[in-house]
Amino acid sequence: MPNHIILDRLSLERSYLYIDYPTLVLDGGYYYCVDLSTYPLPEERTMQVSYSPAEGLGPEPGVMRRDPSDIINVGDLYYVWYTKSNVSDGYDATVWYATSADGHAWIEKGEALPRGPKGSWDEQSVFTPNILVAKGKYYLFYTGVPTPFQNEGNQVTETAIGVAIADSPEGPWEKSETNPVLEPVDSRWRDFDSMRVDDACLLVRDGKYWLYYKGRRWDDTPANTKMGLAVAEEPEGPYVRYVANPVVGGGHEVLVWPVGHGVVAMVNIGPEGIAKTLQYAPDGLSFSRMMNLDEVPNAPGAYRPEAFTESGEGQMIEWGLHVGSAPGSLPFLERFDCQW
Repeated sequence: MPNHIILDRLSLERSYLYIDYPTLVLDGGYYYCVDLSTYPLPEERTMQVSYSPAEGLGPEPGVMRRDPSDIINVGDLYYVWYTKSNVSDGYDATVWYATSADGHAWIEKGEALPRGPKGSWDEQSVFTPNILVAKGKYYLFYTGVPTPFQNEGNQVTETAIGVAIADSPEGPWEKSETNPVLEPVDSRWRDFDSMRVDDACLLVRDGKYWLYYKGRRWDDTPANTKMGLAVAEEPEGPYVRYVANPVVGGGHEVLVWPVGHGVVAMVNIGPEGIAKTLQYAPDGLSFSRMMNLDEVPNAPGAYRPEAFTESGEGQMIEWGLHVGSAPGSLPFLERFDCQW
């Protein structure tokens, strides 16, 4: 008997999956779908991306801005956090933030998170921030690396994920005493996340905190990065890895958001069938191809208004910020808009 995936009507309609295949049978309000990943998706379902300046965060001599967080709205302002430095990568940087009234013109407000003290796990750099809003507080997740740091050869430095807490998106931020909240698995070669854990992206599901992240194994290349999941009862953890990790067999930057009662992941790199796709999981765990993409924004962070609400009313993302590039310029932030 085939393995069936059960999706409720709301999840199907809001996931942009078509419901007119003969294999989909309406029965008591449920559609029973036989392995949707094996069925070709209609060519007209696609994502068109346009780009425009993120005024105030664009190209600037001697300044690098990259790795934008997902974007939240508080009062009359949008907030974004990002990696800032004067070199092109994130391994010698701190976390800054900016606000905007319209998502187009941004005001850089200052540094949100500094490096850790001497001898700490995040002494060398703090980067790739992301945000969780829960229990009346703000939780700023980030990646850290210690000193000395090395990114080449056989002694590559491990990365880990930490969190800082504040009562306001403006800060001040206090790093959690439980940091780091997620570290590489101590298996050296076996597990997909034995060297890198990075790029946290948070959702609230079933009253718990779902931390999606990217992982990489020792002696592997960025092209073989995969996406994992860890879940906690409280925002600060402890975070427990999903036993069937990785949940997506590709991806470098992590962007997930709720659509209906399920979860969509935008994946940029990976093997055929995963690279440059949207992946959908009705349970947030069992991802399969939903849509091929002609292009994917570079290391994007999106405005995800339903990410922490558990409303079941999440829609496809409409806009966000990503990492732009231009000849002679260090990385900068740029706005993207999606049309479906």
